[in-house]
Amino acid sequence: MATTPRNTEPEALRAAVGKSRKLASRVPRLILEARRVASTIIHGLHGRRRSGSGENFWQYRHFTNGEPSQNVDWRRSARDDHLYVREREWEASHTIWLWADRSPSMEFSSSLTEWSKLDRALVVSFALAEVLVQGGERVGIPEMMRPTASRNIIEKMAQNILHDANGRPSLPPNFAPAPFSDVLLLSDFWSPVADFRRIVGQLAANGARGHVVQVVDPAEESFPYSGRVEFVEPEGLGSITAGRAETWRADYQNLIASHRAALRAECEQVGWSFTVHRTDRGPTELLFAIHARMEAGAHAVVQRRQPDRTGSDVRA
Repeated sequence: MATTPRNTEPEALRAAVGKSRKLASRVPRLILEARRVASTIIHGLHGRRRSGSGENFWQYRHFTNGEPSQNVDWRRSARDDHLYVREREWEASHTIWLWADRSPSMEFSSSLTEWSKLDRALVVSFALAEVLVQGGERVGIPEMMRPTASRNIIEKMAQNILHDANGRPSLPPNFAPAPFSDVLLLSDFWSPVADFRRIVGQLAANGARGHVVQVVDPAEESFPYSGRVEFVEPEGLGSITAGRAETWRADYQNLIASHRAALRAECEQVGWSFTVHRTDRGPTELLFAIHARMEAGAHAVVQRRQPDRTGSDVRA
C-alpha cells in the first residue's frame, strides 16, 4: 500500500512559511522605526481641535444674533459687557483604512537603499496608525482588522499581518469603505492600469476619500544597470536577459513615466491623491503630507455637517 511521507509539504506552503518567518524576524525593527517616526510627526502637529459635539471644553466665543439664547454661558458673560457661548471640542472619530501591499515584488531592495519596499510600506502604515489613534481616529486593515482606536494599535496591526493566512495580491481587496472615511493604499502599483482603475473606482464609489502612495526603490527609477543582466519577475512571470542593459534605460524610463501618469490620472478622476515615495528617502515628509490631506478632508466634512449659528443644519 502506498504511503505519503509525513514530512512532505507543498512547495507553495513551504515558501509561504519561509516568507512569514522572514517578515516576523524584521517586525521588531519595523515597530521601533514606526514609533520613532510617529513621535516626530506627533511633535510637529498642532492637533485637530475644532468646535463641535463633544464633552471637552474648547473655547469661548461671542454670542451671535439669531442663535438660541440657551447657548449663552451666563456665568462667563457676567464678567463683562459681552455675551459668550461655550464651545466644545469636536470628538467624532473618523475611520481610516490602511492597506500595504505584501506581494513578492514588494520584497525588492537594491544596493541603493537599506529598506525594502515592503518594510517602508509597513513602517509608514504603523507610524500613521499611531498618529491617527492618538488624534482620536479609528484605524482598520481591509478584510483583516476591524477599525479600532486601541492604544497598542501598532502591535495589533503587526499581529494581524503576521497571522494572515490569505494570499498576498498586488492590489487591495474590494471592500466597501463608508462615505467620508479615508483609504490609504501603499504599493509599487506595477499592476496593469486597467486593474488599478477597477479597484480604485470600486473603493471610491461610496464617497470614501483616498490616498495612493506608489512606493518604489531608487533603482526602479534610475535603472542603473549596464552590461549583460538577467531580470527576474518576482511573481512568477518569467525572466528576460539584456545583452547591454544600458541601452534599455531611456525606453524603460519612458514606460515608467507613462504608467505613472496613467495611475495619477485615474486617481484624479475619482478625487484621490497620488504620491510617489522612494525608499532611499525618509518617511517623515510623506507622513506629514498624508496626515495633512486626511485632516483637510475631515475638516471639510465637519464644516458641511455642523449646525450653523442659527441652529439649522448646514450641508453641502
